[in-house]
Amino acid sequence: MALLGANGSGKSTLLRCAVRLVEPDAGIVRVGDAELTGLRGAELRHARVKLALIFQQSRLVRRRSALDNVAAGALAHHPGPRTALGWLPGVERVRAAELLDRVGLGGLGAQRADTLSGGQAQRTAIARALAQRPSVLLADEPVASLDPDAAADTMALLRDLAHRERLAVLCVLHQPALALEFADRVVALDRGRVVLDRAAPEISAADLARVRVTAERDGSAPVQVAEEPDLPRAEAPLPRTAESQPPRSEPPRSELPRSEPPRSEPPR
Repeated sequence: MALLGANGSGKSTLLRCAVRLVEPDAGIVRVGDAELTGLRGAELRHARVKLALIFQQSRLVRRRSALDNVAAGALAHHPGPRTALGWLPGVERVRAAELLDRVGLGGLGAQRADTLSGGQAQRTAIARALAQRPSVLLADEPVASLDPDAAADTMALLRDLAHRERLAVLCVLHQPALALEFADRVVALDRGRVVLDRAAPEISAADLARVRVTAERDGSAPVQVAEEPDLPRAEAPLPRTAESQPPRSEPPRSELPRSEPPRSEPPR
């Protein structure tokens, strides 16, 4: 399911309420048969394991390998002091390698996270979320910082996970075209209210236009951020040449005239 809406419409807040990072003002949060609204402490931590959250930025540990980052998704299943020190059973590393292969990065397990491209890093983040063994995958603008090709690949992967792995995928998007192409169902929010909830094939351009008109009328349309003025850039230092060298200071000379020895005249 894709979740559309203008800035400030409540899309990201909805996801954070689902995992109880933000407390809802009213209503309940239910995942399957479990109601999360009244849970606290260990019960809430246990329930959260079933919900994996993918952010706009991949948030990988840059100095660790892609395999290590994916395996870290299983930490919640192995509580204890050894896990706090970074230890995980070997079976989790085997599964992490399988998940990397699942998202199309089978040959990059040993590669450091800070050398991955944007699309590769986001796929690694998806594999890490899958290592958590969730039943619900919440993606908060996962393609916002990706180029069009990488964005389409990531959305195709999320759709494939929903269909083949039977995961419930809720994806926040700002691109209606991607929502219509990859989502089965589209929900649009405006100031916390549902203004559209329909199967993607049934949504017309007029429906999306009404959503945009509602956002503009209510003042919740995306804010256009003014571009920052061009500031003078610090120029690189020029190579020092003979002309650019600072004048050399000569040793001080005596202010008194130097007396010269008398000249000897030739004999007459």
